[in-house]
Amino acid sequence: MSIYKLKSQFQNLLRPITRGLARIGVTANQVTVLAMLLSCAVGFVMYMRPSLGLMILPIFLFVRMALNAIDGMLAREHNMQSKLGAILNEMGDVVSDTALYLPFIWVSGFSSFTIITIVILAVMSEMMGVVAVQIGASRRYDGPMGKSDRAFVFGLLAILVFFELLPQNWIFGILIVIVLLLVWTIFNRAYYALKECK
Repeated sequence: MSIYKLKSQFQNLLRPITRGLARIGVTANQVTVLAMLLSCAVGFVMYMRPSLGLMILPIFLFVRMALNAIDGMLAREHNMQSKLGAILNEMGDVVSDTALYLPFIWVSGFSSFTIITIVILAVMSEMMGVVAVQIGASRRYDGPMGKSDRAFVFGLLAILVFFELLPQNWIFGILIVIVLLLVWTIFNRAYYALKECK
């Protein structure tokens, strides 16, 4: 169970844009690097101006998901797959997640220890997805707290906190649930990778 299951429908909506970008010579690697740089920029805004960052984060998370889908389609459907692209794709996701979610430490009501734990577990979950390939399975994207799910949850948190719709004493509990779902995600990816190998 994961928002990742909706990826194919999302890609269908973005396919005309992807074709247009391919026609004008935009490469998959350029889109990947752009997504990573924009993530770092938004993360910096979150650090410098948390309230402004909370306002723009939900919009950017949607843009980032679109860019991630577009770079994949450019690579697969327009003969742009490369070893460098694979490295940039995996590293870009980890850098972007860290840049976007770590600044929540400076948002009132968010526990620094819990946010750091979430970021570490997010990195571990992506690492587990890649390790699956090393043991002969496919790249695992199992949920319930994959990249798309994290984007949805943190985007929603940003909206609720910005408009003061979420009591601060609820935030810690929500973060603990995210931690538990990330642990579950890591277990799922390991389990299904091993199952696939059998």
